[in-house]
This record gives sequence, structure tokens and C-alpha cells, in this order.
Amino acid sequence: MEQSIRRPVIRCHESELEPVEDDIVVEYPLTIMLNGIEFATIVCSPVDVEDLVYGFLAAEGVIRASSDLKALSLDYKGGFAYAETRNPSPQAREFYSKRFIGSCCGKSRQSFYFHNDVKTAKTVTSRAVVTLDECFQLMEMMHSRSNCFRQTGGVHNAALCDRSQILAMRTDIGRHNALDKLYGHWLRSPIPLHDKLAAFSGRISSEILLKAAKIGVGILLSKSAPTDLALTLADELGITTVGFMRNRKCNIYTHPDRILPH
Repeated sequence: MEQSIRRPVIRCHESELEPVEDDIVVEYPLTIMLNGIEFATIVCSPVDVEDLVYGFLAAEGVIRASSDLKALSLDYKGGFAYAETRNPSPQAREFYSKRFIGSCCGKSRQSFYFHNDVKTAKTVTSRAVVTLDECFQLMEMMHSRSNCFRQTGGVHNAALCDRSQILAMRTDIGRHNALDKLYGHWLRSPIPLHDKLAAFSGRISSEILLKAAKIGVGILLSKSAPTDLALTLADELGITTVGFMRNRKCNIYTHPDRILPH
């Protein structure tokens, strides 16, 4: 499925009106059926959907490794993902509630103190270090590779990086989904994370910070702002957070020892 479609619009510039066609990002509802029971509906971009399901279920504490899924099938036309776990947990249902997850706010609709956040977030022991110049270069690489953002302006990007290059990148209309897709990609093709970092296009909320902790990266770069709760969690979980990365300027909020001046 395509991430964007062309639609006629009226473009206005001062007093001039011009009929044109523009690229509009696609919004796709995906319902996850877990062991035959409706688990969640996620509004997302219809690409890398398998990665999204793996990453979302891992972030929710349903699975810990890709091998925990016995089967996954997708009905793209109907908007369903059918997931079966190898060892369904009967007590798990008391910690989950069927919910609709929009493209903007992710699960921040509920508290970060949810049982599955406590269970799956972990203190990071990363040995990663990176220079400021490398940070800016990685953010520029991520932006330059996002064709959908340049076409529509309607998506977020998340990238798994080492000091010199982007190793994997995922895009979605939902900032939470972009990180879940990245997590799912890593679960399906794991690599050592002790020297890796994540670059991100959106605001660093508490849930975004928790997702980075669940993946296991020690450095999170963003062009946007953090929240106070995210920084409290970053302090506690050992994650270096860098925000407002624009025009070769930034703020280093937590664990600055991983960021080298040159």
C-alpha cells in the first residue's frame, strides 16, 4: 500500500487561488487480533506493518522476542493483523484493555505507570559515545532520506544508528508507531545495541522515552522538545536525551557524558 495519494486542492498565495494536485499522507486503521481476541486498533501508515505489530506487542509486554510469535498474518484490505503467541498468558488480559490508539497521542492516553511499562522498560547500560558533529550529521541523514515527509509533511521518522550511519529507518503518521516499527525491525533482525543510538523527529514524551528504553539504546536524539516526565525517566533509566537539534544547535538534557564536543 502507498504512504500517500494525490488529491486536488486549491492552493492560496496572498490573493491568488490556484487549483493543483498535492500529496496527502494515508491514514490506515489496523486492528490487531491477539490469539483470536481483539487487542487494539492502531491508526498508522500502511508500510512496514509487520514491524509495527512486532514492536507494538513487544512494547506492550506481550512478547519479548520475535520467536514468541507463533504466527502473524495480515489482511491489508480489511485492516487486520492476526497474531498468535506461542504461550498465551491467561493473566495478561487483566493488564490490557481493548483500546483505539490514534496517530498522535499513542498510549499516553494511559499512565506510564501501567504494569507493562514497568515490566518492559529497563535501565540502559549503553557504552555509546558520539560527537556533536556526528549527531547533527545523523539527523540530517534521517531528514534527507524521508521522501514521504518531503512530499506530505505528515509523517514522523525514527532511525537506529551507529556513530557514522543510519542502520534502519522507519516512518509513520504516528510518532509512537515509528519507534514501534523500529523496535519490531530490531526484534526480527537483532544487532548489538551497546554502541547504538536512536534519532527521532518528534517530541520526546514519557512514552517515547520508555520506548527507547525498551529497545535498549542509550542515546536519543530529537529535533523537538522533551517533557519533564520524559527527562525524569531518562535520568532514572540512564538515557542521554538531546533535543531541539536544529540549525546545528541543540540542548543536552540528561547523561551528557555520552556526547563529546568534538
